[in-house]
Amino acid sequence: MRASIGVTDIGRAAAFYEGVLGLAAERSGPSAGIAEGARFYACGDGTMLNVFETPTAGSTRSTVATWYVDDLDAVVAELTAAGAEFVRYDGFGQNAAGIGPRAGGGRIAWVEDPDGNTLAIESDS
Repeated sequence: MRASIGVTDIGRAAAFYEGVLGLAAERSGPSAGIAEGARFYACGDGTMLNVFETPTAGSTRSTVATWYVDDLDAVVAELTAAGAEFVRYDGFGQNAAGIGPRAGGGRIAWVEDPDGNTLAIESDS
């Protein structure tokens, strides 16, 4: 399975996905006529995240990718220290760090990339 996220500026997006989220680019490739307009990030268990520049990129209010982690508090603290700003939603019961209960059990936190694409980090505890 590979998730793909369209962005308006691959350089700005790479700074966020690599510098803030700490993902390592496995490779880059062309996108929409841009020689190095796509980055591919391994995300565990054979999954891949493709972040690519496209003239049709737009932000979405729904979650476009989710990472499952064992220690959500530690991951949120680490990402916050790296500059991530977690999204707060009215009525979701989130704590000061931005972590709230997940539907069906567990916990969740959301962060947006520079284009407003919503990314989730979840844990079962």
